[in-house]
Amino acid sequence: MTLLASETASATAGRAGKAASPDGKINLDLSPPGSNGPGTNPEQLFGAGYSACFGGAIGAAAGLAKIVLKPGNVKVTATVNLNQDESGYFLDVTLNAELQGIPQTQAEALVAKAHTICPYSKATCGNIEVKLQANGQAVQVTA
Repeated sequence: MTLLASETASATAGRAGKAASPDGKINLDLSPPGSNGPGTNPEQLFGAGYSACFGGAIGAAAGLAKIVLKPGNVKVTATVNLNQDESGYFLDVTLNAELQGIPQTQAEALVAKAHTICPYSKATCGNIEVKLQANGQAVQVTA
């Protein structure tokens, strides 16, 4: 194994506090989701991280398939839902990858392949439901 990066961030006072990184790149107020408070929330931060990582995985999948993608032609939107049932709180995610200039079948194949490459997808596998979309169309993933 080769360690590629090690990043650190912390939060003080939970969902109504502050998040920061030692290098100062993160210095955010936090507010509970749906509170209309002045800060962001963990679900938004998770969505930003997952969508960025998944976009990189799409680029890697395109490289493996020898498909040329312009970086500005790939946009991934993560919708992170905070849910509660009788067992407690849980998340689910929908990832929609918008791939301009790529036929729909290729876009779907890239999204499916990216899901096998992305570290966030690997981390969430079996833990939370992740729905995939390419250009707004559902992508089926086989196990």
